[in-house]
Amino acid sequence: MSIKFRKFNFPKLNFPRKKDDAHTENSNVKTISPERQKRIDFLNKYSLLFHVLLSCGLVFVIEWISRRSLISACGFVGGHTLAYFYNAFLVFASLTLVYLFRRRAFFRLIISSVWFLLGVTNGVILSNRVTPFAFTDFKMVSDLLAMTNTHYFTITQAILVVVGLGLFILFLALFFIMGPKYQGKIHYIIAPICVLLILFAGVPTITTAAQKSHVVASYFANIAQGYENYGFVYSFSSSVIDRGMKKPHNYNQETIDSIEAKVNSQKQTTTLADNEKPNVICILLESFCDPEEIKFLHTNKDPIPTFHKLEKEYTTGYLTVPVVGAGTANTEFEVLSGMSLKYFGTGEYPYKTILKDTDCESVASDLTKIGYSTHAVHNNGGNFYSRVNAFTQMGFNSFTSKELMNIQSYTPNGSWATDDILVNETIKTLDSTPNQPDFTYTITVSSHGDYPREPVIANPEFKVSGVSDEAKANQYTYYVNQLHQVDNFIADLTSALSKRNEKTIVVMFGDHLPTMGLQNSDMKSGDIYKTKYITWNNFGLTKQDADLKAYQLLSDTTNKLGIHEGTILNYHQTQMNSDNYENGLENLQYDLLYGKRFSYKGKDLYPAANLVMGIDDVTVKNAKQSIDGSQIIIEGSNFTKWSRVYVNGSKVDTDFSSDKLLTISSKDIKPGDKIVVNQLGSSNTIFRSSNEYKYSGK
Repeated sequence: MSIKFRKFNFPKLNFPRKKDDAHTENSNVKTISPERQKRIDFLNKYSLLFHVLLSCGLVFVIEWISRRSLISACGFVGGHTLAYFYNAFLVFASLTLVYLFRRRAFFRLIISSVWFLLGVTNGVILSNRVTPFAFTDFKMVSDLLAMTNTHYFTITQAILVVVGLGLFILFLALFFIMGPKYQGKIHYIIAPICVLLILFAGVPTITTAAQKSHVVASYFANIAQGYENYGFVYSFSSSVIDRGMKKPHNYNQETIDSIEAKVNSQKQTTTLADNEKPNVICILLESFCDPEEIKFLHTNKDPIPTFHKLEKEYTTGYLTVPVVGAGTANTEFEVLSGMSLKYFGTGEYPYKTILKDTDCESVASDLTKIGYSTHAVHNNGGNFYSRVNAFTQMGFNSFTSKELMNIQSYTPNGSWATDDILVNETIKTLDSTPNQPDFTYTITVSSHGDYPREPVIANPEFKVSGVSDEAKANQYTYYVNQLHQVDNFIADLTSALSKRNEKTIVVMFGDHLPTMGLQNSDMKSGDIYKTKYITWNNFGLTKQDADLKAYQLLSDTTNKLGIHEGTILNYHQTQMNSDNYENGLENLQYDLLYGKRFSYKGKDLYPAANLVMGIDDVTVKNAKQSIDGSQIIIEGSNFTKWSRVYVNGSKVDTDFSSDKLLTISSKDIKPGDKIVVNQLGSSNTIFRSSNEYKYSGK
């Protein structure tokens, strides 16, 4: 590596000193002691070597923080030495930017601090989840700030972070004003050229060489493992640059036409009559893991008896998902779209990138084509993971988020709504379209982390053993008791559906394992990227167990139902066992999301839907003064905790009393004013509005 550094050295960055040269490191004219001057001269003369040492030190500290272990950091240096030096080279390349400025010390501090803070952020994130910090996490900041009902961070911690950053910014300002300033000559042509050569020629060249020699990898099948093997600096940097999908080497119209011809020659035709089409309910079970799958964990009795009963009686299997411990939206994207995350950038969330502005064919839009009404139901915020926008782009007809639900019950740690409310909300979607079959996608939340390290459940029904650490035992105790509540939801929903005179199939899957630091060796499956899926139906569908990838789940389900629709669904149904299966899937995904849509003959066959939030109308029936005249009582229906009264178009303070009563101050309204009740999501997004009501003043 030292040879490379000499190759990119800067000519004439240091100059012979003249006795009368004011060659100091301070912008103010001050007398500098000979000893300090000698140190300054030494650092200037050997600044490149200093940058090499600084880069190596920074990378080691970053790995130490990220891995939260000095031994693990040393293991990375010893076991992946070339990857370690490559990471150091990337930091070194970024430090060359200081040669463009006189305030080299200041910009050296800025660049070093940025890398250090990114490493600290990664360490903090890895203490709460398995998936490391990637560039697309910046797109999740608004979602994180909206999670005020969780224990991921406390108010004290948030204050400390804000105060710490404020003090650091103040320090930077003072350092900029009072810090040293290089007084030698800057080559305004040679220096920028050298920096550009390193950044735009040296870095790509060495990166390509490192990838070809397998020092680092260009694609991480397992993101967490990729960060472990190749280092944080490289992995995070690749998440910045490598976004979206790269154009497959053989992508063109001829390739897509060939794929389509092969699919069309093998696909079957949907022949189900309208009255034969079953309701399809797909349920994401948040952080769901069968406790029996964890080798060391034992419970005093089975917390998920319904799950195990369905597992024995109906189709089931392992489901390979793209994330661990977090990243629900990515498993969700694979299930609904049939597309694989492996072809996207490192740590990417398509919901936050390509789906922001691009419609995406999904099982919802495919089933809409054959007469289905499509719905999504989730007892968490509608804007979380940008789901309102994503479900619109994926062709859903309606979405009932927590803002449209009268939620009364929360998990023991107060973080999440319990899932019992989802039974009625899911049934509502079926009732809303009596003359149509329905596809309903329901997302649970009550088994979501963070799992408390202190006991929060008095006399828990389900107790655990096999966990020596008390804090971890408390977490597992909480977790398995929440799993039991999810199991009750499954029992209640299937019971309610069995009483309906409608053919229905339910597909349920775990989106990822919980954030518990589980390793492959801890799991009976031998893979932390494997969860389970189970099914239920009321029309005698044959049990056919199979292990699947998340992006194959609904194509397998619809195939068994005799439904053969859609570009991606039909591809999976016909090509899963073909030799070119992976390459064909990559080409189709690229074509539909980033390419010229040769599959659609250049047309937009699956445009974004006109998504309606909620099933029930919000109504205002009356508004009257309270007995003491201090408040206005608004009577109506389907109010929730997220209902806000708007008077003449302006939001006023609103108190929620019940799903039929809201109150506002009498000071905020006068006779003749117009009242509308809006259901608000985060950032004051209006999801649904009531009728307009004119206040009479009586």
